[in-house]
Amino acid sequence: MTIGNDDLLKKIASLEEEVGQLRQAVVSHAVIDQAIGVVITHGSLRPDQGWHILKTVSQHTNTKLREIAEQIVQWPHCGWLPESTRRALEAALARG
Repeated sequence: MTIGNDDLLKKIASLEEEVGQLRQAVVSHAVIDQAIGVVITHGSLRPDQGWHILKTVSQHTNTKLREIAEQIVQWPHCGWLPESTRRALEAALARG
């Protein structure tokens, strides 16, 4: 059975797209892990609590988890969080 050039090109394009998506997922996962570290350090929490806080902030601000994670990772460097993120983080930490 032979595969035509068009089929090979389609398969290559599909695989390249999949690789791009996997690379993005790895980067997102790393940023989220870093943000959990910032949250657990800031709030003196366990890692599972940090994950819960991060999800809660994302839900209460209606912001994608990856965006919240990026903001929180940058926070120690720039000393600033968007107001809505800061309020949601403080509230989530207060609730535990």
